[in-house]
Amino acid sequence: MTKYIYSILLSFLMVFTFVGCSDQQSAQGVSDNEIVLGMHTDISGPVSSFGKYSVEGAQMRIKEINDAGGIHGRNLKIIAEDHQYQVPRAVQAANKLLNKDKIFLMVASLGTPMNNAVFESQAEKDVPNLFPLSAARSMTDPLHRLKFGALSSYYDQVRAGVKWAIEEKGKDKICVLYQDNDFGQEAYDATVDQLEAMGVALHEKATNKPTDTDLTAQITKLKNAGCDAVAMGTIVKDTIIAYTKARQMKWDALFFGQVASFHPVIAGQPDGVTDGFYTFAQFDTPNRVTCTPEICSWIDQYEAMFDTTPNIGSAYGYMYIDITARALEIAGKDLTTDSFLKALESIKDYKMPFGETILSWGPDKHLGANVAYLFEVQDGRFVQIDDKEYTY
Repeated sequence: MTKYIYSILLSFLMVFTFVGCSDQQSAQGVSDNEIVLGMHTDISGPVSSFGKYSVEGAQMRIKEINDAGGIHGRNLKIIAEDHQYQVPRAVQAANKLLNKDKIFLMVASLGTPMNNAVFESQAEKDVPNLFPLSAARSMTDPLHRLKFGALSSYYDQVRAGVKWAIEEKGKDKICVLYQDNDFGQEAYDATVDQLEAMGVALHEKATNKPTDTDLTAQITKLKNAGCDAVAMGTIVKDTIIAYTKARQMKWDALFFGQVASFHPVIAGQPDGVTDGFYTFAQFDTPNRVTCTPEICSWIDQYEAMFDTTPNIGSAYGYMYIDITARALEIAGKDLTTDSFLKALESIKDYKMPFGETILSWGPDKHLGANVAYLFEVQDGRFVQIDDKEYTY
């Protein structure tokens, strides 16, 4: 009898152990027929010209994947939450995605302060943060098993810009205008660090809030200080406001930004008011002026699907889902967080759909590439100045 009871108890223990191990190996957001992805972004706020379009780009690539049979028998599903470029809303959105929707991955979420604010909660859930729409160093530095980026950082782009302004444009009174948040701080730090490396002092600085609608005081301050070049830690709306105000004041200082200020809305302002503005970016916006037959066809499909013209945000969303899907394919049917991360680290020589940059990752390299190109607004659109890969 004792032997019989012992056998029953042993059987229960084996079943319990097996179930426990199975639970330990499984990942939330993965079922037999679906993989759930999440995105917190700006769909209706001041940076919606990036966020809304990146959601559409992601949806487009997901539809293509699902229409082709999914990945190892599973369809992809993405849930996008609108944070309106506000940190409290981003935290609320991330909590919903992580705890209610139980996503497997966070992909292409927008905003430096927003990504920084929610990452700890993601880490607790072992949910990777993939290719955020933020080029801040904190997205991949220091190295973390759950953090992956694709393209060069704001910091590196601004440092390259300061070096370019001094060495190639002959400017010596370098100033900086930047948002008073994590994103803007990156531009300020880059400006100061590059100037220090070149033995030059920062001439003047000014800050703005992302929601400001008038930057007269900031531009007046920089103009009166005699700045001959201004590094911009601004995004879309505040870039337009600042640059047009400077030109209204007949101030012809050199203004240059980084990839967050690379957007067709900036270039397409009426009457050419933003002509002459420079910025650094990782690839050109898909457009009908320069598109290859493949990209022209992609634009046609996008417009048919969403009844709007794609922009740089659309390209980000599409490409980041494409990379994610490639890693999911490599990871195989038995999908776990660890198997996915290992698969992503194995991707080498990924050719961007919208540019010439080649991306590669590895166990000690979670940023795909770190090169940028220089663009100038000319006649209502950004034009790449040369083929040089800018760094510092």
